[in-house]
Amino acid sequence: MDKYKILIAEDDEDIVELLKLYIEKENLEVIAASDGETALSIIKNQHVDLVVLDIMLPKANGYEVTKRIRANYNIPILIVSAKNLDSDKILGLDLGADDYLTKPFNPLEVVARIKSMLRRCYNLNDIEDSKRENKTKIITLGELEMDLELFMVTKHGKQILLTPTEYKILALFMKSPGRVYTKTQIYEVIHGEYFMNDENALMVHISRLREKIEDDPKNPKYIKTIRGVGYKIEKEEKIICK
Repeated sequence: MDKYKILIAEDDEDIVELLKLYIEKENLEVIAASDGETALSIIKNQHVDLVVLDIMLPKANGYEVTKRIRANYNIPILIVSAKNLDSDKILGLDLGADDYLTKPFNPLEVVARIKSMLRRCYNLNDIEDSKRENKTKIITLGELEMDLELFMVTKHGKQILLTPTEYKILALFMKSPGRVYTKTQIYEVIHGEYFMNDENALMVHISRLREKIEDDPKNPKYIKTIRGVGYKIEKEEKIICK
């Protein structure tokens, strides 16, 4: 199997070399871009499996790069930035990043998050298990339909474009309607393990998911908040297995 290809978009050469050293130890291929436009050009012309992205990039900053990637691709995005305000993190996640880590960072944590994102986005062991066991490949809940084989979600037959993290959250909920998941359980499922300060990131992902699947995100029909516990997807509609 070919190595997963990681794009590091970072203008600090020392950080690039540090991350490259640790990432390549995990048998992953690394390519680098020192500005936003170069990063976008690489994504357009090469196969990239995951992007590690700084915010303060020349030519096109990380927010703009995230926005433009999400307009065309579902590549997992990990922002690693010195911008550490909650508003910075929320903006990055709101534009479509899957995770956000602030500088200074432990390179081992960066690698752990990369490996977790790759495992969850490309291996999807629970889906592979369902294929081997010949289980349901399509789940229908109300107007929503999820194709577990094509990794696609539609509403009224129209495709809804989700980030990998949003897809994984919705898949978790739709496979077990009515079940309440704690915030920690959800984050462990989508990222493999729970890190400090991840709660706000999860809230942003839930909010964006509601905006995409709900008719009225402020009065959600599907994803319900269970105060003090977590979230669930309503079991009002019958699930149809095909």
